[in-house]
Amino acid sequence: MSQRKQTVIITGGNSGLGYECAKKIAMDDKNYFVVIACRNGAKAKKAADSLIQETNHTNITTLELDLSSLASIRNFASNFSKMDYPPLYALVCNAGVQFIDKTHYTKDGFEATFGVNHLGHFLLANLLLEQMTHSGRIVLVSSGTHDPLKRTGMPAPVFVDPRILAYPDQSSSNEAISLIGRRRYTTSKLCNLYFTYELADRIKQQTEKNITVNAFDPGMMPGTGLAQSYTPFMRFVWKYILPALTLFYPNVNTVRQSGNALAALVTDSKHNQTTGKYFEGKKEIKSSELSYNKGNGKRLWKASVELTKLINTETVLEESNKHS
Repeated sequence: MSQRKQTVIITGGNSGLGYECAKKIAMDDKNYFVVIACRNGAKAKKAADSLIQETNHTNITTLELDLSSLASIRNFASNFSKMDYPPLYALVCNAGVQFIDKTHYTKDGFEATFGVNHLGHFLLANLLLEQMTHSGRIVLVSSGTHDPLKRTGMPAPVFVDPRILAYPDQSSSNEAISLIGRRRYTTSKLCNLYFTYELADRIKQQTEKNITVNAFDPGMMPGTGLAQSYTPFMRFVWKYILPALTLFYPNVNTVRQSGNALAALVTDSKHNQTTGKYFEGKKEIKSSELSYNKGNGKRLWKASVELTKLINTETVLEESNKHS
């Protein structure tokens, strides 16, 4: 149990994995102040009210955040700094999207899967670094689908120039949009790992703070909202048929099981010094061989700084050091 009041921000905490993570944290320790960050204020308020009722933990609130808008992310970081909340201890980058019906775009013109799943969280984490406590934690929700050697039923990720991921050229592709959309998802989850490892290294090198950065694979969680752009039949299968697999297959989990494991990466004292690691549920494992390509990680970082207009990330880390 934490000895002082601290704030935990959970993106997409209004439903699914994020909701269950928030609930576990709130139930286990009354000293945590939980902020549900999502773009729909009404849904966030409903989730917060439900969490308060379920956990009898009153320090749960909401703050608007649209990860598809760089302006919204900047507003969130600015607004958070002005709130009278306890010190920021943890950021859980949980929100994610997957589109297989057509190409969607963010408000800034990025392909939405890459824009939300990677760029949005990249900017958010960097903007919040200087506000984090000395021993803070950042957890990014990745996915086992990033690993081409795993039989997940998803296409292998294809990492190319990040600018092409942000602004894909579709004119010459004869592939089905459903395949393209699923590949964009697995590639964004690979990007989550590149970001995890690169940020963990940069924090160790450039700041005296002991902020840890780890990635998390929740496994397959049938029934969640990730299949919203699927066909009606596939949504039915996802919601009502596939949940039965949780009884028979490894790493096919209920949302509650994965939510509890994600919460442990935020609260468990055994992870005080754990950084730059990858967890499948509560088990630390190796991510794919491709995910440890440092050159790709550095290229992604450089392009992400430019795409999000993060003026100077080294300056952000230096400011974080000053506030420690």
